[in-house]
Amino acid sequence: MEPALSARTLAAAALILATAGCATTPAAPALTPATLAQKQAQCAGKEDSWVAPAPPVRVFGNTYDVGTCGITALLVTSAQGHVLVDSGAPDVAGQIVANIRALGADPAQVAWVLSSHEHYDHVGATAQIMRITGARAAALSAARDQLESGRALPEDPQAASLAPFEGFPVARALRDGETLIAGPLAFTVHANPAHTPGSASWTWQSCEGAICRTMAYADSLSTPAADGYRFGDHPDYVAQVRRGFAAVATLPCDILLTPHPSASRLGERMAEGSLVDAGACRAYAARSEAAFDAMLARENAR
Repeated sequence: MEPALSARTLAAAALILATAGCATTPAAPALTPATLAQKQAQCAGKEDSWVAPAPPVRVFGNTYDVGTCGITALLVTSAQGHVLVDSGAPDVAGQIVANIRALGADPAQVAWVLSSHEHYDHVGATAQIMRITGARAAALSAARDQLESGRALPEDPQAASLAPFEGFPVARALRDGETLIAGPLAFTVHANPAHTPGSASWTWQSCEGAICRTMAYADSLSTPAADGYRFGDHPDYVAQVRRGFAAVATLPCDILLTPHPSASRLGERMAEGSLVDAGACRAYAARSEAAFDAMLARENAR
């Protein structure tokens, strides 16, 4: 047992050195993404569809969007294996795997699937993808029970209106601020319990040549609720939501990504060449908190 522990410790130390000089990271496989124009043409009029197929595109460096027109699923690649961040709705597992293949990547090289939050539109395909690829799942510890059972917690404001999904085993349940090491890749999880009690954001480094950026996959910050739910009746949850906004506002954040690409105008920013914006996470959190305050005001006025 002791030699294996030492090897893991040395590997983690080596990764820290590698990410300090990101250009030294082993090269990812040469892949062939579609162009942004091809994706925009295929998704025209379907930008918010959870299931409309979209071709895979490069976001930056070794980070690719392999999701649908309206739901993000990110493949982060390396020569030592890949990591998938979110999977999508139950019906799209085959599309996600096909997009991984279309890139020229091997689905069997997906080592981990990470989760943002415990709703079927973002993790409904995870169990199927795990069976196809052999990948393991990692998630924030606060979401583990929901992900394994396939059901939201009763305190989730949307719980009464949510469809269940196929649960899956979570091999790594991470604490807020903990890092998952996957070969040369390192993903840090950040609890931001606004959209759901188990909401999680993830940050990692991606590089193009010598230029490295911190990718911030900030979880959804919208606050919908099932009919009959009043946030004003749940002050503890309101405080939790505000902690979620604050967590996203302080994320390390060069390039903002979100589970629904439209929430962060991903396609438009890619087309404009304005992906890199160190203030994007703060602005996203501020917009979301303003919308939450307006919703509370409407609720109180009824």
